[in-house]
Amino acid sequence: MDTLQDELPQTLLALYPPLHSLSVEQLAAVCRATALLQLPAGAQVFAERQNCLGFPLILAGTIKVVKSTASGRELLLYRVEPGESCIITSSCLLARSPYSARGIAETPLSLLLLPTAMFDRLIDDNRAFRDFVFHLFGERIAELMELVEEVAFQRLDQRLAKLLLAKAGTIHATHQHLAEELGSVREIVSRLLKGFAAQGLVMLAREQITVIDRTGLQQVAEINR
Repeated sequence: MDTLQDELPQTLLALYPPLHSLSVEQLAAVCRATALLQLPAGAQVFAERQNCLGFPLILAGTIKVVKSTASGRELLLYRVEPGESCIITSSCLLARSPYSARGIAETPLSLLLLPTAMFDRLIDDNRAFRDFVFHLFGERIAELMELVEEVAFQRLDQRLAKLLLAKAGTIHATHQHLAEELGSVREIVSRLLKGFAAQGLVMLAREQITVIDRTGLQQVAEINR
């Protein structure tokens, strides 16, 4: 832990260049040992209706942000990786509102939680940090608008084809995992995958999908677009 703590300033500056504008004292405060969190894969980072306790600076791992429905279905909104920010956390801090979605550690996670008071000061006084937060805020809004368009106007088979094409190489994932990414249910995704396999587009194995006809799958993704 001591070695990791000693390396925190350099790691933070490499991942979050806007922090170069901080004073030595401010950077030391950000790197306090009490702010360092290490969570296992599957751990909940934040929950719906929970108050936001700070701004996460991810050092390693990935957070997936999901929205749940009353029926228990989930829709993957986006992922947050090292060097990025979480738009829902930013909006909660700026609006003083609770979370409207859940954050889950998709992999083992290491992060610093920037206290709310320090986040407020940096937004007010540090232009580089403020520009960083709002630039990524704008990018995330654009991604979410694209997601809304896909969910509202594209058929599920199109969205599934697009998802498979976006994953490089052999895809190691359960049908349930793919259903969660699409905001659907496992039975429907399994039926669509079996249909893709029958058309010779993919080959299915246990928790494994191999795309064998990318052109054909691309045609499915683009139907009626």
